[in-house]
Amino acid sequence: MQRDEAHALMTQFTPSESLRRHMLNVEAAMRFYAREWQEDEEQYAVTGLLHDFDYEQYPGEHPFWGVKYLREHTDVGEDVLTAILGHATYSGVARETRLAQTLFAVDELTGLVQAAALVRPDRDVRQVELSSLKKRFKNKAFAGGVNREEVVQGAAELGVDLDTHMANVLRAMGEMSD
Repeated sequence: MQRDEAHALMTQFTPSESLRRHMLNVEAAMRFYAREWQEDEEQYAVTGLLHDFDYEQYPGEHPFWGVKYLREHTDVGEDVLTAILGHATYSGVARETRLAQTLFAVDELTGLVQAAALVRPDRDVRQVELSSLKKRFKNKAFAGGVNREEVVQGAAELGVDLDTHMANVLRAMGEMSD
C-alpha cells in the first residue's frame, strides 16, 4: 500500500481532526526513524497512518477490527499488521521487529508532544523545547491520557535513550510542520 492510499483510508474511517493529526504525527516520527535506520520509509509511514484508523468507529475492537479489515481489503503486509497489533499492549502480540518497536515507541510520545504544543500561545510544535517537554513528561497531570510507562518502555525497546527519543520525535514533528 502506498502512502496516498493509507491516507485516504485513514480519513475515510476517522472523522475527528484530532485523531487524524495524531496519526499524521505518528507518521512523521515513523518516517524520521526509518530514515535514521535506513529502513523502508513508505512502509513506516503507512504503519503510522493506519495504526489507529479503526479506533473511532470500533473502539472496543481496536486494533483487531482494523487489522482484519486491512488483511481482507488491502495488500498491507503482515509485518505492518503485526506492528499495528503490537502497539496495543493488550493484544498480546510481541513487538519483535524494529517497525513494531518504533510504532509502539512513538505512539504515546507524539501525544505528549502535541499536547505540549497546544498549550503554547503560538501552538507551534517547532517552538517546544526538549527541556519543556521533559518537565511536562514528569507532570502526570499534564496530558493525563499519555501513558508515561509506555513512553519509557518504548524508548528502551528501541534501544534509544529517553531524552534522545524525545528530541527525535520533537524534531520529526517539527519537520512535518514546516
